[in-house]
Amino acid sequence: MKYFSEEDLQQLEKLFRINLINSCTGYKSANLLATKSKDGIENVAIFSSVIHLGSNPPLLGFILRPTTVARNTYDNLKKTHVFTVNHVHKDNIEDAHHTSAKYGGEISEFDKTNLNAEYKNGFYAPFVKGANIQIGCSFKNEYFIKENDCLLIIGAIKHLYIKDDALQDDGFISLEKTHSVAINGLDGYTLPNLLARFEYARPKE
Repeated sequence: MKYFSEEDLQQLEKLFRINLINSCTGYKSANLLATKSKDGIENVAIFSSVIHLGSNPPLLGFILRPTTVARNTYDNLKKTHVFTVNHVHKDNIEDAHHTSAKYGGEISEFDKTNLNAEYKNGFYAPFVKGANIQIGCSFKNEYFIKENDCLLIIGAIKHLYIKDDALQDDGFISLEKTHSVAINGLDGYTLPNLLARFEYARPKE
């Protein structure tokens, strides 16, 4: 096996190290986070750090990189207290990836891609039209991570939309039927396949 010590990692060329560390933890979720400014400018950006935090109450989180530079998603959700999380599917990965480009707050990524916004149930933040899983969230809290100056953003799930045939009788969502992709590293997109489901694990007698 190829081995890297902590010292080795520090001495690597920057881009190699970024790709290596972003890949080594495995597949990550691929989501488009959409917000709208107080001035009505829509924003959408790809995130690979959305995580489940709890089901009662329904909470999710995501990591926001240091706010030492402009972060339109953060600015908008802090002022409006709402955002949406939309699964990236296999047919829009190129446009989804392009939302990582650094546009100014006066420019909507919806205008620079083939992605389209849609509004539901009077929710202020836009959803991404065509996403097979859409989650409307309210901002709950943020936690500063002193080790790297990032923020953990906490959102409460207020609205959840799921493609009809993807929802199973027991509440399980078949991501194969939504064609939800995962991210490998920073720029690799993959379509996982379900291998098996198992019963709730209990200690062996």
